[in-house]
Amino acid sequence: MNKLGTFQALEVLRLVDFGAYLDGQELGDILLPKRYMPEGCKIGDFLEVFIYLDSEDRIIATTDEPLAEAGDFALLKVVSVNKVGAFLDWGLPKDLLVPFSEQKNKMQEGQWYLVYVYADDESRRMVATAKLDKYLDNVPPEYHPGQEVALIIHSKTDMGYKAIVNNMHWGMLYQNEVFRTLIQGERLTGYIKQVRDDEKIDVSLQKPGIESAMDLSDKILEMLKEQGGFLAVTDKSSPEKIYSFFGESKKNYKKAVGMLYKKRIITIEPDGIRLNRQ
Repeated sequence: MNKLGTFQALEVLRLVDFGAYLDGQELGDILLPKRYMPEGCKIGDFLEVFIYLDSEDRIIATTDEPLAEAGDFALLKVVSVNKVGAFLDWGLPKDLLVPFSEQKNKMQEGQWYLVYVYADDESRRMVATAKLDKYLDNVPPEYHPGQEVALIIHSKTDMGYKAIVNNMHWGMLYQNEVFRTLIQGERLTGYIKQVRDDEKIDVSLQKPGIESAMDLSDKILEMLKEQGGFLAVTDKSSPEKIYSFFGESKKNYKKAVGMLYKKRIITIEPDGIRLNRQ
């Protein structure tokens, strides 16, 4: 089934002076304007196109890539506001509407907002909403500790950072485990720490357990070799300094250094760690 607001591989049915008509199946024949046609396009070709309504509410295809598809969360900029709502730049000629009813607070021109993009069932128009709760935590969180997940940063809180997990659930990154400033809309790889009894999800940016320490020990060893055998980082260094060097928590750093020390690969000195001669 072909859906508005998504990329589809559609067959070229016929060529005309102003473009090509593609087989949209239940959506009917869909025009791909000439300016988007690839060179050498012919009948029977399958083209990867994005389907949406143009400014005259006609279903149209484009090879331009929008900043978000239907079902995506995205950080987008408001380019105008009128009596209908706010309009977002999403990379296509027709801006994306956020009706007033779908705004948590009145959106302001020039500001950026994290929104969910979807095709409105009644109008078939592509729209967006800032009311994200409707599209998250609708299914039980079936994750296991250590599982790798995709994160989108939503907002800063007193506890840390609220994040979207795998486009499905809310999660929390705790402040004492984050060693740099995260920004709204930033996409990161994270790891499940735990799913609590109340189904709240705790996540981390560091891979948990011994596997993480092993990966970091390899990274430390490589950096030692690159830096002439010495790094001015110790277990007394600040978490921020350790993160700036290795992108890992102080806890994981100490585990990794301990592994290298026990294998007598490094020596721990008052002002840093030194690679032993092999």
